[in-house]
Amino acid sequence: MRVLVIEDETRLAATLQDLMELNGYTADVCHDGEAGLDNALTGIYDVVLLDVMLPRLDGFTVLRRLREAGNATPVLMLTARSEVSDKVEGLDRGADYYLTKPFDPKELLACVRALTRRQPELRNPDALEFCGVKLDKSSFTLSCGGRSVRLSRKEFDICELLMLNRNLVLTKESLLLKIWGYESEAEDNNVEVYISFLRKKLTHIRAGVRIRTIRMVGYCLEALPESPG
Repeated sequence: MRVLVIEDETRLAATLQDLMELNGYTADVCHDGEAGLDNALTGIYDVVLLDVMLPRLDGFTVLRRLREAGNATPVLMLTARSEVSDKVEGLDRGADYYLTKPFDPKELLACVRALTRRQPELRNPDALEFCGVKLDKSSFTLSCGGRSVRLSRKEFDICELLMLNRNLVLTKESLLLKIWGYESEAEDNNVEVYISFLRKKLTHIRAGVRIRTIRMVGYCLEALPESPG
């Protein structure tokens, strides 16, 4: 899962990024409201950690514009302002939760887990399963029947995204944004290489699913014709 941290205090932003990545998330950082809004509007994030006091655009404005654009990504607001009126304003503008600085890292992580659990496709924290193929999030293992294989981080992230969107077509562009990030220089070829790796591993475990190429569009994870759906 990918988290966007919008925080202008560089040391705190780096700490939050490290905390997220140490706990299995991929995290990007923006240091002002305008850049944060641009990144959040891409729709590639599962959770946004949003500071209130930001340069260029304050957190309340970022949140309002995000919701006005129809973006429903869960937002956890972070602020040093503890007044009830500020919390009410944030929640009224569409925030999902509100933490006052300083906060305990364990509480922050619990909030992030709670927000992702509200999304139906992310409720199982340990594994995903489709047509007998199981993706174990704790061990980065892909298995089917008695066979299993370990995935690299990029392979795991792509496989997770395909399983979360099973039977739906994911464009190469969406995979690049979601897996490599908004500012990455990765190209279509990077996606093609990792899709090839995943196909070989699905064949190795004799999976009843395949990654189908939709020409000029992207990829779709689907059951093999002879496999029950």
